[in-house]
Amino acid sequence: MGRVMTLDEARVWRGQQTGPVVMTNGHFDLLHIGHVRYLQAARGLGGALVVGLNSDASTAARKPGRPLVPQADRAELLAALGCVDAVVIFDALTANELVAALQPDIYVKGGDWGRPDGPQPPEAALVTAQGGQVVYLPYVPDRSTTLIIQRIRALPVE
Repeated sequence: MGRVMTLDEARVWRGQQTGPVVMTNGHFDLLHIGHVRYLQAARGLGGALVVGLNSDASTAARKPGRPLVPQADRAELLAALGCVDAVVIFDALTANELVAALQPDIYVKGGDWGRPDGPQPPEAALVTAQGGQVVYLPYVPDRSTTLIIQRIRALPVE
């Protein structure tokens, strides 16, 4: 089981790692099986997985009306997963500060990023400049927080 860390604690943790460190980041609001499969696949790429978690403020800035689950709960849920070694909450709109501080060997994003015709993760250039590799994992179809919210909203009110 991982643990929730400050950025300073994560820097120390990073220095203690002997194998490749994998990093990803996201909102992880309403944790679901798509998230779990994605994180398991990310962890399989290296020796340790650190997850950058968007704070409540940075989530709300990107996704109005969200998050539904507070950052402390989201962080604890992620840290409880066996595939996650560390969770660091960040306030910025990008994870560039985490990438700069932790210098992951492998930076992972989902298949909704990295398409030639689509958006590129803002952190990708920094990762490669630091000698790391960017890996895009396939999108898990029909598994998203947005779909779950839509299904909940479609339920009749009792």
